[in-house]
Amino acid sequence: MGFREIEEEYQQMKYDYLVVGAGLFGAVFAEQAKSSGKRVLVIDKRSHVAGNVYTENIRGINVHKYGAHIFHTNNSDVWNYVQRFAGFNRYTNSPVANYHGELYSLPFNMYTFNKMWGVITPEQEAKIAKQCQEISGEPRNLEEQAISLVGRDIYEKLIKGYTQKQWGRPCNELPAFIIKRLPVRLTFDNNYFNALYQGIPVGGYTKLVENLLSGIEVKLETDYLEDKSYFDSLADKIVYTGAIDAYFDYSLGTLEYRSLRFENELVNVNNFQGNAVINYTDSDTPFTRIIEHKFFEFGDDLPYTIITREYSSEWKPGDEPYYPVNDEKNSSLYSEYKTMAEREEHIIFGGRLGEYKYYDMDQVIASALKTWKREL
Repeated sequence: MGFREIEEEYQQMKYDYLVVGAGLFGAVFAEQAKSSGKRVLVIDKRSHVAGNVYTENIRGINVHKYGAHIFHTNNSDVWNYVQRFAGFNRYTNSPVANYHGELYSLPFNMYTFNKMWGVITPEQEAKIAKQCQEISGEPRNLEEQAISLVGRDIYEKLIKGYTQKQWGRPCNELPAFIIKRLPVRLTFDNNYFNALYQGIPVGGYTKLVENLLSGIEVKLETDYLEDKSYFDSLADKIVYTGAIDAYFDYSLGTLEYRSLRFENELVNVNNFQGNAVINYTDSDTPFTRIIEHKFFEFGDDLPYTIITREYSSEWKPGDEPYYPVNDEKNSSLYSEYKTMAEREEHIIFGGRLGEYKYYDMDQVIASALKTWKREL
């Protein structure tokens, strides 16, 4: 066989894209590339697809293995896109806050204000407005931002302890933008999200991602970083959705993340807490929330239920990174890594870890669709 024939055979073996990570960004990008006639290989170091939105069916209950995920969006293009791969139920996110046994409605609305201060009509909002006036000028941190939105009483009971557990830092050391989207309503509306579209995929998120990856070659328990040069040789271009600092072997230093730990329990009662999500907002309770998974799909007549206690922790190598800590120090370090990434012309960095960005699910999907359009 001559050199030209060998070269042609080699090119036929190669993929157009190697997608590293079978989460939402990787799955959507892979689906778009395949639909355009490209050869795609998806690899993931985990034993399953769907990344952190993975749901596992345990005794008839779809368990959110990496924390609660509620799909919501105002982006009709994204909503129409996901509808092609899964039906969605009408689940509405209405969490409850538990502060030392006192239960409060989330998002902060008239039910919350009535329980906190005894107000019964929006006309009595002077109580709220007065507390918010404690902060003058532009809020400099999360604490000031929260007080300017809902006042000190609600901040102390329902925000401070929960947020400090979640981020492992005092609220006055966290950036204000983290809580700027906090819903505050002078109505009795318990819907946490102001979104046109909301729900949970029927059959769980794993089914959604499996449908996205239908007909695409997927290899699990395969770690790209263990042999980058080999995997790079398999495709013309790499789509990398892992941690950007890990890709560069932490050469500039380690970006900070928050990690999570989960304790799952099968409880022999039909109804453990009466809601899918209850946040524990005091600082004394070690976990941040309890999830009762079957209520994401409106429960059933099973005589048992599965709950998950969720604990937040500082990330360290070997842990699963969940939330980027987008403070000034980490944002500056990420910008240096991003400059390095821009020199890697054959690699696309995407997703929450690849872009070191706090994304909602719809934003991840929108980013993947936009990235593919740029490729075209």
